[in-house]
Amino acid sequence: MSLLGKAGAELLGGVLVSETVLHGGDISQLAHIKLEDGREAVVKNGPSPRTEAAMLAAISESGAPAPAVLAADEHVLVMEVLPDSGSLRNAWADLGIALATLHARRAGQYGWSEDYAFGPVAIVNDRAEDWIGFWGDKRLLVNVPHVDGRLARRIERLVADLPNRIPAQPAAALLHGDMWGGNIVVSDDRVSGLIDPACYFGHSEVDLAMLNLFGRPGDAFYDAYGALEPGYEERLTVYQLWPALVHLRLFGGGYRPMVEGLLQQIGV
Repeated sequence: MSLLGKAGAELLGGVLVSETVLHGGDISQLAHIKLEDGREAVVKNGPSPRTEAAMLAAISESGAPAPAVLAADEHVLVMEVLPDSGSLRNAWADLGIALATLHARRAGQYGWSEDYAFGPVAIVNDRAEDWIGFWGDKRLLVNVPHVDGRLARRIERLVADLPNRIPAQPAAALLHGDMWGGNIVVSDDRVSGLIDPACYFGHSEVDLAMLNLFGRPGDAFYDAYGALEPGYEERLTVYQLWPALVHLRLFGGGYRPMVEGLLQQIGV
């Protein structure tokens, strides 16, 4: 048994009898554990398990589906096991409802109460009243020291032009923050949980942009999600640039064409 499984069992106050490594996390480790008393759980490590637990609780409190948090400490997060017998292609409509429900929770400022991280890549969440400043400073310019000069100059040109590209004060919606297919658990044609969050409050289109980065949601998603704001398509690439830069920093030059392609589409 691994230290991860043992730590999860200890937090639950049970005796570990079996552990299965789960795949799907590029940064964290996950395991499905079974205890002597019959309980089962998913155990995950990561940059800040207690912060992730608070994010999952916020998603659940919004009315959107998320796994229940069973326990957490500074090393591991222990969650309920979600049913996962379905495929996202059959659950686009339910995902539209789930994201609309999540985004309906609002705050008075952008950001989050704590910073977070994708592995070694920091996610700066300082509260802000101005969305343009938040997106420019906390999502784009933070990457400039970590890319070459040519990319850095293009990012800086985009940030200077953000007032012409994104709204200054869109509704501050609760965002999942890493909304791609691998973080959506489906059972039959329903979403049983949104997992691996990197929550903060921001423009709802950020989650939609991420959802479109590695594919395109089916029409049923948009029908269920509801009307999009005018100019949505033009803003999509501006919001996709941040996760593309994160992938470049985490996984290397294979993602540079994605970053350059987005900058070309944006026109900087």
